[in-house]
Amino acid sequence: MADVLPLVEARLRTALGEPGARAAVTFLGTDRIEVLRFQEGDIVRYATLGMSAQPMNDPTAVVADPVKGARAELVLSVRAGIADTDKVLRPLAVLAASPQVEGLIVAPGASLDVGEPLWPDAPFTSVLVAEPGGLIEDLELDEPLDPVRFLPLLPMTPNEAAWKRVHGAQALQERWLTNGTDLRDPARRSVPLE
Repeated sequence: MADVLPLVEARLRTALGEPGARAAVTFLGTDRIEVLRFQEGDIVRYATLGMSAQPMNDPTAVVADPVKGARAELVLSVRAGIADTDKVLRPLAVLAASPQVEGLIVAPGASLDVGEPLWPDAPFTSVLVAEPGGLIEDLELDEPLDPVRFLPLLPMTPNEAAWKRVHGAQALQERWLTNGTDLRDPARRSVPLE
């Protein structure tokens, strides 16, 4: 079975260019998670590398399938120069390790919370997992492996996260769209929720 991570890194480089920096985090009992930093103009993108090494399995399954199951990496895009967003590396690695640590299956529409600001003075402690396929195409793997999906993360304020729990991901995304919210602004305020 081929190692998935070199293929994933090649797909990231094809879509985003050469990474300007990378950092690695290892949590006890988990595989190493790297976060690669890409910059294009005034947009900085942080992409995880390592989450897709193992498939995400149903936490209620008696035995985890080492081959079959969803695979994903996380991608966060923000505007450069507004906040110290490079401090998001550890929170992103924590989110990427959550399938191994907590048995989560990360999928579009899910909320992921780190319990602290994503970077210093960030108004966000959680993210909404968006639909893949726009920025980075899915990486097809040989059968029987599922493809690797590159899931965009949209930072949410605590009020937005609470509103999303009641009304759903689609309603929150429509609210953002209606209000012309710049989801890449690392200092943006919460969208009006009344």
